[in-house]
Amino acid sequence: MNGIIARLPGWPTLPDLFGWAESGLPGAHAVPGLHGIRVEERLTDGTYVLRAELPGIDPAKDVEITVAEGVLTLRAERTEETAEEHRTEFRYGTFARSVRLPAEAKDEEATAEYNDGVLTITVPVPEAKTGTRTIPVRRG
Repeated sequence: MNGIIARLPGWPTLPDLFGWAESGLPGAHAVPGLHGIRVEERLTDGTYVLRAELPGIDPAKDVEITVAEGVLTLRAERTEETAEEHRTEFRYGTFARSVRLPAEAKDEEATAEYNDGVLTITVPVPEAKTGTRTIPVRRG
């Protein structure tokens, strides 16, 4: 082909593939215009920690965190514009992610902090009682 890359009909171009990495596979979102949020979760030392990647937002006005029936829902909206001499680029959209909290999580004591594009939500979780308990049998 002498250095020419052929594009097969119906196959995405390379930039399209990179777009999938950021926004997910086409048709994978249940709600049009709603994008997922990349998160990592961990449970250590009686604390559940959720870290969410949310660069380019104002947490005071663009983030909503709710808890209902043991499910934590994080919603954010981004409107970002970059202007250069001959080019303007903007990214916008609504992002959402829901996760089930561990059993016995004290959601009323949850805290959230935003730093360098990462939102960290911390929820205390009491240590589960472990061990075996013997139940005495009474004579009737």
